[in-house]
Amino acid sequence: MERVETAEALRQRITRWRQAGQRIALVPTMGNLHAGHLALVDRARGLAQRVVVSIFVNPTQFGPGEDFEVYPRTPEADCAALAERGADLVFLPPVAVMYPAGAPGAVRVEVSGPLTEGLCGASRPGHFSGVATVVTKLFNLVQPDVAIFGQKDYQQLAILRTMVRELAMPIRIVGVETQREADGLALSSRNQYLDPPQRALAPTIHAILSDTAEKLIAGERDYPALEARAGMRLTDAGFAVEYVRIVRADDLKAPEGGEKRLVVAVAAKVGSTRLIDNIEVNISE
Repeated sequence: MERVETAEALRQRITRWRQAGQRIALVPTMGNLHAGHLALVDRARGLAQRVVVSIFVNPTQFGPGEDFEVYPRTPEADCAALAERGADLVFLPPVAVMYPAGAPGAVRVEVSGPLTEGLCGASRPGHFSGVATVVTKLFNLVQPDVAIFGQKDYQQLAILRTMVRELAMPIRIVGVETQREADGLALSSRNQYLDPPQRALAPTIHAILSDTAEKLIAGERDYPALEARAGMRLTDAGFAVEYVRIVRADDLKAPEGGEKRLVVAVAAKVGSTRLIDNIEVNISE
């Protein structure tokens, strides 16, 4: 497995693979890899001959007071895990490579409308612009055939699919199911911020999501009441709830009735740690 830090070295390797007619997959990450990230690499290996993993803690997707400075950075352990998993190349660019004019950069990519305005977009202004900008830069550098993302951030996945479609990028976006601990907690690098009592409480989010999904499958359609009930249960359990929303899977708008694919999404804090999770609900009737 190769490690590169410059755009020039990355492009030299990509060019050789392209000349050999090889299909390329990209897995963008911020590092501090866990089993969820490695599942993305596994999926990528099944979709392409070559797998590139980027590790870059992107400053433009962090807001004031968020955890950019303390976000865990473990590049050596990450590279060892990726080598074992069969990644072909790890791209570890410094900020100057990704933002030549300095962060936040001279050019920004904005995805407007309901996709970015609700859910996490309501409380994290500029976050998804930072994500869209850095992913566009990575796409330009790697020019992958396919890019792999986790479904834990369902809103991000929907935004990137829209961005690729609207900008006519010849890239297939693949979402991979959220990887979980045995007790249901969605894997996240931020889980390590939790102290033992908070860690014991955190799986309650998935339990309440699952219960809400079961009610939808059973035929309940009072969406505001379901959202309020789930939010109250989380609050009573000790979470500071940012949102509980039931939205349409395709465009993240509020359902109007008759939809077959919904997403129940949650953002809540336990202590100072912000956790997000979601469940996609397929309704058969």
